[in-house]
Amino acid sequence: MRDFSKHIIYALIILVLVSGVYALITESLQEKKEVSLSELVSAVNQGELQKITIAESQLEALRKDGVIVTSRKETGVGLIEILRDYGVSEERLREITIEVKTEGGISFWLGALLPILLPILLIGFFIWWTARQVQRGSMQAFTFGQSRARLISPGQKEQVTFKDVAGAEEAKEELKEVVDFLKNPKKFLDIGAKIPKGVLLMGPPGCGKTLLAKAVSGEAGVPFFHMSASEFIEMFVGVGASRVRDLFRLAKKAAPAIIFVDELDAVGRVRGAGLGGGHDEREQTLNQILVEMDGMETDDRVIVIAATNRPDVLDPALLRPGRFDRRVVMDLPDINGREEILHIHGRNKPLTDDVRLRVIAERTPGFSGADLENLMNEAAILAARENRKKVSQIDLIKSIEKVMLGPERKSRLLTVEEKKITAYHEAGHALVAASVEHADPVHKITIVSRGRAGGYTLKIPIEERHLFSYSQFLDELAVALGGYAAEKLIFNEVTTGPHNDLEKATDIARSVVARFGMSEKLGPSVWSEKEEAVFLGRDFSTGRQYSEETARLIDQEVKKLVDAANRRAKEILIRRRGKFEQIAKILIEKETIEREEFEKLVKD
Repeated sequence: MRDFSKHIIYALIILVLVSGVYALITESLQEKKEVSLSELVSAVNQGELQKITIAESQLEALRKDGVIVTSRKETGVGLIEILRDYGVSEERLREITIEVKTEGGISFWLGALLPILLPILLIGFFIWWTARQVQRGSMQAFTFGQSRARLISPGQKEQVTFKDVAGAEEAKEELKEVVDFLKNPKKFLDIGAKIPKGVLLMGPPGCGKTLLAKAVSGEAGVPFFHMSASEFIEMFVGVGASRVRDLFRLAKKAAPAIIFVDELDAVGRVRGAGLGGGHDEREQTLNQILVEMDGMETDDRVIVIAATNRPDVLDPALLRPGRFDRRVVMDLPDINGREEILHIHGRNKPLTDDVRLRVIAERTPGFSGADLENLMNEAAILAARENRKKVSQIDLIKSIEKVMLGPERKSRLLTVEEKKITAYHEAGHALVAASVEHADPVHKITIVSRGRAGGYTLKIPIEERHLFSYSQFLDELAVALGGYAAEKLIFNEVTTGPHNDLEKATDIARSVVARFGMSEKLGPSVWSEKEEAVFLGRDFSTGRQYSEETARLIDQEVKKLVDAANRRAKEILIRRRGKFEQIAKILIEKETIEREEFEKLVKD
């Protein structure tokens, strides 16, 4: 696109130049009224002329009315002599300005040759420009196998350091050794230690893997070569391997240096699995990476850092000691990490005095660093939309729901019947959650559409939870089926509203039975289907490792758990029907119930 714009500018410049030259030529060659010499003498006698310009035998006279006329005289004879011979008086001669103009060689030759040379010059320029484009294309063909890595040199502005990374203290501790080695390698070499040649950052999307890699470069003050794994792969076989060689050549030349490969699973998948033979482009690229990292010619001063959220599909040869021999797991931040991340992203945002980022961190379990950055940005956008100069606590709270569920859909108007069904549905979820022991506390109930949800009950845990018990799963199943049981109890039929709740409940029940070994009939065994990752990208097929009889028992146990949770939810709603009806009526009237009001309603 940029080359196309540059060509347009060139064409416009050429057009302006041609137009200017053409205007000069036409001005010099424009036709003028030619008169005889006797008519010119007559005009002199009548006092009509103001000036006469003589150029060789050419005469150009300017009349007093502004009209220019031309004439010719005899070569070698002066004009004054001719006028006197025609009887012009001395008085008339003194009234006229006579100017003798000598035509230079340059103007003469330009006037003669320019009309001929101009088309030839334009054709020559077009041929030169076309040849230049062809040459540029051939040069690109020669550089096709060169690395497309982006270089971040030390000392650049906005350099990322460890102080810009929060919520990953263990990962930072692991990588500080890499920084120390790049700064002071002699300390390690003297004792015979070798620093890891490759560091693999593993974790879910948005947890800061790329940011942490940049922080290592910023702390060490060394060149940082950043490239996505997908940029190695091209349509032509061998290009990926060529780019790998060129990337390591550049890094060795700039050593000590860091090579960062993002989304390593794009080329690092298991070889020889699924579709594609052993000579495809991806496998050749992977083989070249393996050789460069631990081959005959390795450089201890070049450290490779890679990031992936699919470590389970990587080739074992890539993960062995000597290549990616250090694996750093980056998990979602805990409450303290989330608070630190919010402080980092709130540095350049003016906040009101009532902002309590600790409260926001408590309300955002499961949020990644990218989610928290988006939350702060959405809060700033909301404040700017309302023409306020600072971001308030209410802006941050509203942004939590927007990041989790999407924007409010105020244009989606429910009918009276739909509003009633939605109110009882959400009231069922909320009341069951408030009635069981292990459910998370309810923070908000609303029937205002947001994202794909017609209404929602927002439950947020009080503390971080890493282990789940059988009782907690049973309570979660009852809460998930609270909306289904509410619709069945009040309207004696079910709508399409609880379909997502049913999917969630079925998945929980199947995990309890087949994955976590919590079923009494099946015992402590795992019966989940085996996943087989292949070349194409995602799981292409799954294989069942158990018999039809076991499958029937799994289905029976899943149905047993779901039915028991449904009966439990229904019993709670019948036992507390007064509260249930009261919550639903308030939702129909006000559309939203916050935590404080809800706790007063359900308190016995």
